[in-house]
Amino acid sequence: MLDKVTNFLRDEEGASAVEYALIIGLIAIAIIVVLGTMSGSLQTLFGNAATALDGAAN
Repeated sequence: MLDKVTNFLRDEEGASAVEYALIIGLIAIAIIVVLGTMSGSLQTLFGNAATALDGAAN
């Protein structure tokens, strides 16, 4: 029984998948924070573009 426990604790299979999941999670959090910070600027940018396109269409 003790052998099974020690083998389980030494087993590193699947560690890479967990590391990749953590990296992807951190990247997703960073993207959310950046987009949240830039939301006002993006709204202004797209608002100006919509106004320019509306003016060009008329």
